Amino acid sequence: MNVKLLDLQAQYLPIRNEIRRAIDEVCDAQALILGPHVERFERHLAEYCRTKHAVGVSSGTDALLCALMGIGIGPGDEVVCPSFTFFATAGSIARLGAVPVFAEIDPRTFNLDPSRLEEKITPRTKAIMPVHLFGQVAAMEAIDAIARRHGLQVIEDAAQAVGARWNDAPACSFGFAGCLSFYPTKNLGAFGDAGAICTSDDAFAERCRKLRVHGSGHTYHHEMIGGMFRLAAIQAAVLDVKLKYLGGWHDARRRNAALYDKLLAGCGVVTPFIEDGNWSIYNQYVVRIPERPGKPGRDAVKQALAERGIGSGIYYPVPLHLQKCFEPLGGKPGDLPETERACREVLALPIYPELPEEHVRYVAKTLREVVGEG
Repeated sequence: MNVKLLDLQAQYLPIRNEIRRAIDEVCDAQALILGPHVERFERHLAEYCRTKHAVGVSSGTDALLCALMGIGIGPGDEVVCPSFTFFATAGSIARLGAVPVFAEIDPRTFNLDPSRLEEKITPRTKAIMPVHLFGQVAAMEAIDAIARRHGLQVIEDAAQAVGARWNDAPACSFGFAGCLSFYPTKNLGAFGDAGAICTSDDAFAERCRKLRVHGSGHTYHHEMIGGMFRLAAIQAAVLDVKLKYLGGWHDARRRNAALYDKLLAGCGVVTPFIEDGNWSIYNQYVVRIPERPGKPGRDAVKQALAERGIGSGIYYPVPLHLQKCFEPLGGKPGDLPETERACREVLALPIYPELPEEHVRYVAKTLREVVGEG
């Protein structure tokens, strides 16, 4: 049996005609950059995320960058973020001349550990950037409380969490702003790069709209130095079609996750821990392969699955505080032991909505055979 880690064609083909019609509308109108299709998607996305505004931009990375620019992050400022995340989280901070300060994760959820967060705050700290990793909302109540105590802004990196909820409140609605990625592999994926910034602050939203067009908003009068972060109309049209199906896709991912949880119970892997009150959208279904004497490690397990036709992924193999580009920050092995252990143990299994039940059962059966009992 051949089981892909992700099959984008399986999602596209059932809605192909609807998407092609939406693309044709943009082509016929020749309103290709921003314009009515972007405005319509922004309105629908803001309603979905329960924020007043959604500002469409060119990628999830640019959403983070533009949001940080919008709150005035610059050289010498510090922004606290996890080290166990995609590079864009810290890269967007560093690109502004600011310093990413890496904090430890909760080993159960892989999200920022609030109990280890405050120790990273200094007089130079200007913001906290929690990441809702793998589709589960971070401990925002505690993080927001810490931010208020220290007068800091909170920018949610919700790149993997569009539609995730905590106590029925959606990602992007907790902090000052939330940033989304619509990279094609995301739960809500465009036909290329795309992203958005969600916020309920009127002035900040307007600032981001100007920043995404070189700080002018198309007026040729530049109030600030921005960038070219515009969302293409074709991407917005595709996303607006897909947004209508997102709830059903989330439900399918959650069904697959529940079946994995059941089938993998009691074996030598650690299945995802979802905190009470969290409604995960399972952007990834990530298990741990604990390091055990005489048992195959994560890399050996991944290879064994591949030999049996099963795709899997490692998110992420190297923590950001040990990446070469951040060597000047002085990070060294042992600084963040839970983060480093996660990088050695995590393995993502196929979880996409269209994944047949027989494939889920085959993956679980094979994984149990490879790792043995717990």
